[in-house]
Amino acid sequence: MNLYTLCVTKMVIPVYRFIAALLITFSAFPALADEPVIEQVTVSRDGDLWTFDVTISHPDSGWDHYADAWRILDENGRSFGQRDLAHPHIEEQPFTRSLSGVTIPSEVRSVIIQAHDTVSGWSGAARRIDLK
Repeated sequence: MNLYTLCVTKMVIPVYRFIAALLITFSAFPALADEPVIEQVTVSRDGDLWTFDVTISHPDSGWDHYADAWRILDENGRSFGQRDLAHPHIEEQPFTRSLSGVTIPSEVRSVIIQAHDTVSGWSGAARRIDLK
């Protein structure tokens, strides 16, 4: 066995097999999937009920990866409401959806709006909104 044959059979082929195994393994995971971004929030109040208009941007790619909800939380994580998004918004970016009839206790002075997508889950980039 010459040096060339030794290198090919003992080193190069195992390296290619290793690289192929890595590619197969990691192709099953999304490639650094973008989280949804809360672009804007408009809040209005009618008596004891609140309405939230939330604008989200997200690179929806289809039913396998799209922004599918947003929610309203207090600073302790207590939920006051959630707006589920029924379908991808591939051609409509950013998009705005509303949630009305939200009851928020009078002692709560601010809320957090957090978006969700089908791949990343709840986004770490939430937006704090002061209630007036």
